[in-house]
Formats: sequence, structure tokens, C-alpha cells
Amino acid sequence: MLNPQTNERELAYVVKIDEIRPIAGKDRVECAVVGGWTIMVRKDQFKPGDLGIYFEIDSKLPEKEPYMFLEGKHFKIKTQRYKTPDGPFFSQGLLMSADDFGWYINDNRTALIEMDAKDDSGYHALGDFLTEKLGVTYADPADNKRKAPSADKYKRMAQRNPRLFKKRPIRWLMKRNWGKKLLFLFFGKKRDVRSAWPAWVVKTDEERIQNLVDRIPEFTQEEWIATEKIDGTSTTFTMRKNLKKGLFSSKDTEGILVCSRNVCFDKPDKQCFYETNVYTEMAEKYHIEDVLKDLLRESNDDVIFITIQGETYGGEIQKRDYSTSEHYLACFNLIFGFSDGTPERANPEQMKLILTKYGLECVPIIGRVTLPDTCDGILALAGGASKVDGLPREGLVFRSLDGRKSFKAVDNNFLLQYH
Repeated sequence: MLNPQTNERELAYVVKIDEIRPIAGKDRVECAVVGGWTIMVRKDQFKPGDLGIYFEIDSKLPEKEPYMFLEGKHFKIKTQRYKTPDGPFFSQGLLMSADDFGWYINDNRTALIEMDAKDDSGYHALGDFLTEKLGVTYADPADNKRKAPSADKYKRMAQRNPRLFKKRPIRWLMKRNWGKKLLFLFFGKKRDVRSAWPAWVVKTDEERIQNLVDRIPEFTQEEWIATEKIDGTSTTFTMRKNLKKGLFSSKDTEGILVCSRNVCFDKPDKQCFYETNVYTEMAEKYHIEDVLKDLLRESNDDVIFITIQGETYGGEIQKRDYSTSEHYLACFNLIFGFSDGTPERANPEQMKLILTKYGLECVPIIGRVTLPDTCDGILALAGGASKVDGLPREGLVFRSLDGRKSFKAVDNNFLLQYH
């Protein structure tokens, strides 16, 4: 689930069990339903309306109690498929109760409470995120590096002065926007800005349909553009005008900014997770700097930045190599930023019309669709053959015609095969 405050994915959080269903042919276990997720649990462990702690697929739990029952699975949470008389049953994620942690539920059953709780930090209500508190990380070590929270210029300033920024008055200032700005006047450096994630760029994670089931009735009332989800590494290119100088650059950088999921490559030789820097490789291969300059020239005066985001795929980037050893870029976002602070994202059809003129590949467009009225129905659309190489596709991303809303549906069979 995406944290709306940070737009980062959370791997553990408090949920309410919506439904308990039997699993055909299984006497000791049953299915708990949380949103659009189905999870195998012990029989009578939960009942509808109970609170629990949900751990998403792709999680790795700490190698200690109360998780030692996962030792045989290396403490990793993955999609699992079970055969039943009614067909395959997919269990996705892990549900644990307050009792599993030695916690209890308050009298009105609205929060999980730690046994020795002395303040609000020990109270965990529905929707509270527990990823950091419980020490949950990604199961794939690569994801822990590629998806680690990015540091802004203030965090980088603090990292360079660790002893100073541990002092109480400095910590007090860092909790206030005006205080951080004041400290940056004295201790900040231009390289803190250059290497930080560009503040005007929104991260690229899409929410899964399983976490949006309450919005499905709304989604069925409009038409969507379905595009193929490419299994690669998120790549961002952005350029902002210097309004004072009339240059195609931001105030503190020169020209194009190239970013991975969380890292801004302010230096060409900056270390990348992969053996070679595939992000700067894509910028050079597709002449992205020239593209952004031209788009800024062609845009009206109110446009102050343009961002292109895509998926770099092929070769060693993921297990799904798309039958090629080369690296390619498939664009999925074209964003225009206006002087009044509002961004405007082109829908996939508009994006393709603009970017193909520059020789840029876009994610394959499947077509316009009206969505089914159930989560299972939408997930059933996710599978199919990739338009890239004809092998299984990861899933689909659905975008509204105005470009403002989007979500993804990932094929469960793809997860089992490649993740």
C-alpha cells in the first residue's frame, strides 16, 4: 500500500478483516479477505471485523520471534498458489493477530495496543503503518537498495554533520520547515541539492487494485486506457527552466536530471545498483536532454518543467529479460509542470503522439476499456502475452482519460513465475 504522505510503499500495516471464507478441501485453514487480498489463515484465528497486522507480498520479516515459523521460507512473504477442488487458490501476504505480538485490542476494538504502551506510539489504529517499527524490509535485496527512501537536501545536510544534528536544539529546528530552511542557509551546500531527489517530481509507484476495492464502483463509471506494465527499473528524466536566466535548467543544476527510483545521478560516475549505470545509458541512447529542451521550447510560457518517466528493461535488470540482452526504455509518464504549481500528466495516447516524434518508445497501449465491477474481474484482465516479445506480461496499468488517476493490476501467475 502506498503511504499518501511519502508516496512510498508500506509493507506492514493495521487492517480490518472484511470477510472469512472457506477454502474448498481445506479443514484446518480458511481464507481471510482484506480489501482485494485473499490470505490463508488458521481456522477460527480471525472473524470479520477483527483487526490484524497485514504483511504484503515482497516483504521480508526479521529473523526472530514472533516470526520464527517462517524460517523455512527464509522469512519471505510471496504469492502462493494452492490446488483445491474449486481450482487454484492464491494466498497473498501474511496476517498476524495482536496475540501473536503479546499485544491486546482495546475495549471498543479500534486499535492494537502494545502491552507496555506508555504513549500514543504504542497504539496502532486501523490504517497505521508499521513497516519501520516492525523492521520489515523487501524480500529482494535489490529492492532494498533501489526503493530505499530518497534523501532530500535537508537529510543530506544532516548526514554530513552527524554530531551537530544530534543536539537537541538542532533537532527541534529540523522538525519545523522554517527551522530547516534557516539551518540550510548556514550548513547547506549546493551538492546537497544536486544529489537530492528533485522536489518537483512525483515518485512513480502505482497503487494495486487490491488496495482500492472501495473505489471500484467509482472506477466502473468511466473509460480507462490500459497499458502493459513492463517489468524493469523505474527511470526519470526532468528539466526545469531557470526563470531568472531563461535557461533550460533548474536553479541549482545544469541541464537534465537523471534519476532512478530514488537516486538522482548528479555525477556521471555516481554508483548505480547495476554493473553499469543503465539510467544515464538511457539518457544518452535516446538523447533525452535534447528531447526535453525541445519540448520546453515548444511549450507555452506557463510550463516551467517537463518530466519523462519510463521503465528501463532487458538484460540483467529483472528475471524477465524480454528476450534481449540490450537495455531499452519504455516511457509511461509525460508530465508538464506549470508556473502556478500544478502538474498535468498526458494520458498514454497523448504521450505516445508526442514522444514517438522523438523516436522514444512508449509502453504498449492495449486499448480503451470499461472496467469490471469486481477486483477479481479486473485482475483477470492483467494476464496475457506481452506486446514486447509475446511471453507473459507482468500486468496492466489503467489510466484515466484526463491522465490524473491510475492504478495497476499485476498477474498472479506472473508473480509466481518471475518473483
